[in-house]
Amino acid sequence: RKRSRFFAFHFLFPFIIAAATVLHLLFLHETGSNNPMGLNSDADKISFHPYFSYKDLLGFAALLLTLTLLALFSPNLLGDPDNFTPANPLVTPPHIKPEWYFLFAYAILRSIPNKLGGVLALLASILVLMLVPILHTSKQRALTFRPASQFLF
Repeated sequence: RKRSRFFAFHFLFPFIIAAATVLHLLFLHETGSNNPMGLNSDADKISFHPYFSYKDLLGFAALLLTLTLLALFSPNLLGDPDNFTPANPLVTPPHIKPEWYFLFAYAILRSIPNKLGGVLALLASILVLMLVPILHTSKQRALTFRPASQFLF
């Protein structure tokens, strides 16, 4: 019973995200986006469709071509070498490590010996990232005048 609800949630969740995206774009089209710098100039505006639509289409085609070539000609290039060793049901591997995108959570959980403390530290590390925009007190919201942004862009 719980599994069927879980499956229904995972099936419906992409549609919910797509609906929220369409709603966001609808509101953005109605009101327009705000400019955090406070500099409103109609002289710098260009139309969205011919320029950005083709740019996004070209980027999507390049990404799709790259992933297709990778999947067709070298499917094991990005795989973990441990996946190619045959499994032994009698011996547990000495060190099971998670995928790279879970390594931060794994490091936090391993560094604190108390299980509850490790889980609380993991939750706190995620909540700190959610509090960063709230605790940001600078009047300047744009990245235009920041040194790292000027160096990168």
